[in-house]
Amino acid sequence: MRAYHHFSLNRSIRHLVPAFGMILLPLAGLFAFSLVSGIAFGTIISDLGISLWRLGVAFIISTVLAWILVVWLVRGKTESPTLAIFDVLQSLPTFTILPIGVHFFGPTTFTIIFFLSITIIWPIIFSIVSSLKQVERSRMEAVIVSKIRGFDYIRYYLLPLTLPGIVTGAIIGLGDGWEALIATEIILEMKTGLGPFFQGFAGSTNMTLFGVLVFLLVIFTINKFIWLPLLEKSHRLVEE
Repeated sequence: MRAYHHFSLNRSIRHLVPAFGMILLPLAGLFAFSLVSGIAFGTIISDLGISLWRLGVAFIISTVLAWILVVWLVRGKTESPTLAIFDVLQSLPTFTILPIGVHFFGPTTFTIIFFLSITIIWPIIFSIVSSLKQVERSRMEAVIVSKIRGFDYIRYYLLPLTLPGIVTGAIIGLGDGWEALIATEIILEMKTGLGPFFQGFAGSTNMTLFGVLVFLLVIFTINKFIWLPLLEKSHRLVEE
């Protein structure tokens, strides 16, 4: 028994070491960029944190709205016309909406969150719809027979079934969101965030490439340790 526990502990450590190294790699890259650029490490972390906060708030808003719209509007006789309207809306060039946000809210963080929410919401909506369409008829009949209602219906039926769609849509939507975030911060001439950070090195190709490489490491780490495990877990929930 002791040998087994010792083996399990060694195996766990061997798995943890590369994982810990993967987490430290983006931080090391940010620190190296700080040394090369002459910008304080704390300033770089602050700009990254502010942009992450803006994107995170927009993601939460988009996810909640997408889930409500799909669950309550894309049902029964309203499904076809509602999806047709959503399809038209997602086809609109997103940046045409930015002047509307600036008109009402000014060049502020609120405008960025408003714009990002519109950018992120469409992949999540259609991914959730796809998840619900793949539900087996036997499972739907089991829910009808069991007469699950209210919060239990949401907790034990809707959430597990829509979670894969939420996670898949989040991965796609956040990919668009990162691009829109940096562009919007530059367009609105924000003083903080990744947008002005990258704009400050627009005249240096080498520094820009270095910054993009470190930025990709950050995104890769987030996907590796947050979204991919969530995606695997969501699929397991559906299978159960």
